[in-house]
Amino acid sequence: MVIKSVNLETVCGITSTLPVHTMPEFAFAGKSNVGKSSLINALCNRKSYARTSSSPGKTQTINYYNVNDTMYFVDLPGYGYAKVSKEERAKWGVMIEKYLHTSPSLKAVFLLVDSRHEPSANDVNMYDWIVQNGFYPIVIATKADKLKRSQYQKQISVLRKGLGLRTEDKLILFSAESKMGRDELYSVLDLFLSEE
Repeated sequence: MVIKSVNLETVCGITSTLPVHTMPEFAFAGKSNVGKSSLINALCNRKSYARTSSSPGKTQTINYYNVNDTMYFVDLPGYGYAKVSKEERAKWGVMIEKYLHTSPSLKAVFLLVDSRHEPSANDVNMYDWIVQNGFYPIVIATKADKLKRSQYQKQISVLRKGLGLRTEDKLILFSAESKMGRDELYSVLDLFLSEE
């Protein structure tokens, strides 16, 4: 996969009407500060196209990136961020659920988890939701550059067990810094696009 063009086409807040697309959509979900924006930038070969932030909870909208005029990357608001009021968090939850339930073009949900830690209850809930709604979950374990190579297998086991992954579920170690795992992600996207 070669990404030639990226365009932040639509930004939807809590009260927005979600767009309906004919091109396939790939959603990126994960807790705040897990590295969704960094992943999208790495996939798109851009330094800072998707806004990254050291303060969690920055993405409070659903952002639709038109990629190559062939698909959309959909960046969902991060979940589980404590400094946002419960009311705000509940609204984000409704917005994310509305998107996941109603998008006719959603092909796959990429669930980002931090490779260094056990999955949170929110991560497990999100994984269960993806599976129960008939989507094929692709788990991306981010920040893998912060692990020693000798820790890879142990952390993969911790994540697979913690999330309750099935044997066929894909888990990809990823680093936005070193681009580790990027080619594997491109292959997954290519596979979905070839089925279109």
